[in-house]
Amino acid sequence: MHPSERACDGYEVVAVASSAGGIHGLGTLLGGLDAQLPVPVLIVQHLDPRHRTVIAEVLARRTAMRVKLAEDQEQIFPGTVYIAPPDRHLLVRPGGLLALTDSELVHFVRPSADLLFESVAGAYGSQAIACVLTGTGRDGSMGVDAVKSRGGTVIVQDPATAEFRGMPEAALGTGTVDFVLPLEEIAAVISGLVEAKRQ
Repeated sequence: MHPSERACDGYEVVAVASSAGGIHGLGTLLGGLDAQLPVPVLIVQHLDPRHRTVIAEVLARRTAMRVKLAEDQEQIFPGTVYIAPPDRHLLVRPGGLLALTDSELVHFVRPSADLLFESVAGAYGSQAIACVLTGTGRDGSMGVDAVKSRGGTVIVQDPATAEFRGMPEAALGTGTVDFVLPLEEIAAVISGLVEAKRQ
């Protein structure tokens, strides 16, 4: 599929999931995105809830985009990266309003990529891009199914380039993936998809 084939749908949000090895993966992805990206980026990275996280500060050094921990009832804006805080599920409501919850773990994790992706599918339908990067386990696989079933686009890091193959392979196993890409190519494809609707 060529990015221009999705231009008629337009995109409004990018949701990204990662776990083990994800700081490097996210840094590479965000480093390839322009500060003027016309959509927000929502991220679930599995973090140790016992420690204060500095992930926003770390990733802010890799990208020109604004990077912050997501806040409950926060409105999302283009060109900004919102990261789920440790031990809180991140959801997005129609109209771009974030919600943080401490509801039960999903696949033994909180935050859960599945819950983020499912909320993105419900709020944005065909205007959503979901991306799964390196990580262990299966988190994200049910969510990409939801995104695809609502007409959204699914991108998965090629497991051969992932530090940990579990999450990318589980996503691929759904049969609902549009792009399987080396880590270094994902940002360019996301930019191409998003920009295509502006033309």
